Amino acid sequence: MSHTVGEKVYAKWPGSNLWFPAKILEPMEYGYEVEFHDGTVDSVKLRNVKATATFRSTRSRSRSRGRGRSKSPARTTKAKPSPSPTRRSRSTSRSRTANSKKAVTTTKTTTTIVSSSNTGTTPQRHSARIAAIQQEAEEHKKLIYVSTKTTTKESDADVLTHGSVILFLTAVFLPVLVYGLNLMCKGKRCTLRAFPDCPNKLCDYFNLNSALAFFGWYAFQVVLALIPAGRVVDGQPLKGGRRLKYRLNGLFALIVSLVAFGVGVYLKYPVNFVRQNWIQLMSTALVFSFVQSVYLYLRARKATPGALAPKATGNVVSDFFLGRELNPCIGSLDLKFFNELRPGLIGWVIINLCLLVEAYQTKDMWPNYPLAMVTFFQFLYVADSLVFEEAILTTTDITREGFGFMLCFGDLVLVPFTYTLVTRFLFFNPQQWPVGTLVAIGFLALLGFLIFRGSNSQKNQFRRNPYDPALAHLESIPTSSGRRLLVSGWWGLCRHPNYLGDLLMALAWSLPCGFAHGLPYYYPIWMLVQLVHRQYEDDQWCRKKYRAAWDRYCERVKYRLVPYLY
Repeated sequence: MSHTVGEKVYAKWPGSNLWFPAKILEPMEYGYEVEFHDGTVDSVKLRNVKATATFRSTRSRSRSRGRGRSKSPARTTKAKPSPSPTRRSRSTSRSRTANSKKAVTTTKTTTTIVSSSNTGTTPQRHSARIAAIQQEAEEHKKLIYVSTKTTTKESDADVLTHGSVILFLTAVFLPVLVYGLNLMCKGKRCTLRAFPDCPNKLCDYFNLNSALAFFGWYAFQVVLALIPAGRVVDGQPLKGGRRLKYRLNGLFALIVSLVAFGVGVYLKYPVNFVRQNWIQLMSTALVFSFVQSVYLYLRARKATPGALAPKATGNVVSDFFLGRELNPCIGSLDLKFFNELRPGLIGWVIINLCLLVEAYQTKDMWPNYPLAMVTFFQFLYVADSLVFEEAILTTTDITREGFGFMLCFGDLVLVPFTYTLVTRFLFFNPQQWPVGTLVAIGFLALLGFLIFRGSNSQKNQFRRNPYDPALAHLESIPTSSGRRLLVSGWWGLCRHPNYLGDLLMALAWSLPCGFAHGLPYYYPIWMLVQLVHRQYEDDQWCRKKYRAAWDRYCERVKYRLVPYLY
């Protein structure tokens, strides 16, 4: 029997015969990831998850034959409330009766614990006094349950309301941030001290040529994604155990895009079109990301429960911003997977090349070696993502996050129009550095890339096959879910070495801009805030999921991001 995300079930506590109420968080290949009533998150096998209807409490009476005694009605034994899921309820039996299932209800937490055991019922005599006490206890439990349920509903509603307000403000702030950065860093002026000059004409934000260029680029990438080039792989298990098929032709799309760009330069198409229509292209991308988010939200309203993301709440603001549907597809095209890697990421490379070629064609702006170096290392970063395209299928963005405004805006607006802030600055403000300085900066960028790629490759290889002979030298810690945590190699330096490599590369890309201006350092600051927040969320999630194993892991790997510092 398959269960859907969010469904209330009973799951067997790992290492015991006790069954507890739980909620399905995520389907896995051989079971489910569930959250027990006390907040513990763990992986449970398929046979250890059952529907709530399986454990309906039943009242039964049994007949007991005593030695030399007359038959009398059996009386039930009231069990003591179990204080935690790790303790087993005990019962004694003086009669030889058939096996039965015994439901034990706690009065403190109002949580039902179901234990499968070979216990019988103990004969007792009923009296009016005992019946009155039991009735009073039942009424008291009902009062506690109603009070707890009401309080929980009220607290959940408050959290959801406050969260919706924060998400709404974030959705307003992000476009303002993008416009502010690009208007403050315009031409040779790139400073935080002066308020940006905001255009006051509609044509300064939108024009037909920019719209045609953006939609043509997006459609071009869609066509490349659908071309049957590259291998087809299975995605991660979804609700019900199904898997989506993904065609990995990202590197093919990058190469074709570079060839098309080279042909355009050869045919003398104006590469300065991107720079001259920068705000118009950015505005078109923003409007498109909003329209796409509305479409995604409306189609998700009709989606089946099995297609929803774990964070789908039914709240309009939350579902619009974070995404309600996990993997919205049009035919064989997964929109989230496509947006994540193709139009924005490859567009980042093409924008840099447009600036580099225009600088080369403008004699008084060449040579500009810092611009060429940053363009190369950012191209290397994007190409690496597309070469190892399959790895993104295991990331949180694909497996757990819905596809809403947050990812749409990030993929189509934030990446191509803010990550290029460094190359735009170097285009308008060429910097002259000694060769030794550029070599040192290049070494830092290369070191960050090696850490980033080495740690990600090691993690992906270990996930696919922890018993690979090539990984025999690595130490790991077992967990109750059956998975193992790496504590050596790259993952022995810190808990997130791939984040460390990301930060080193981000810093190296901004260093050629010098220290006279602060805006070119937007990217490393943005990445630092984003990765520290993500690291905190990852640690909290792993602490719930792995419990004691995570504590042992943290004792072995003490540093979160930067060895000996943090």
